[in-house]
Amino acid sequence: MNRQDGTCAPPGEAGVTGDLFSPACPTRQLLDRIGDKWTSMLIKVLAENHPAELGFAELRRRAPGVSNKMLSQTLQSLCRDGLVTRRVEASVPPRVHYALTSLGLSLDTPLAAVRAWAEQHISTIEERRREPDK
Repeated sequence: MNRQDGTCAPPGEAGVTGDLFSPACPTRQLLDRIGDKWTSMLIKVLAENHPAELGFAELRRRAPGVSNKMLSQTLQSLCRDGLVTRRVEASVPPRVHYALTSLGLSLDTPLAAVRAWAEQHISTIEERRREPDK
């Protein structure tokens, strides 16, 4: 992240914006995370059930096409970022439950706007995709 004078600043410093063209930019990394289809889908599923928790198997059922590995990796990243909480129930086998944090819940509104935009414009985009290259 850069200050107006070109020097680096810690992330989150007031008045400092990220350099989205830099792979090391924390803002870019976060946009990569929330732009991922599985992240978007899991935030929506968890938001629909907020404040209730959902188990791993239930999340997998509600996110068609996601593999166990991808679901696990995505949930780990969301937990690490503070968007999702993870609770392990001491049973045999252990049951793991997930829920959105308040930060994660706040992400549902902008993602819902992106989903609404996609629904509104998908027919136009699909028409364009069918057109031969000009």
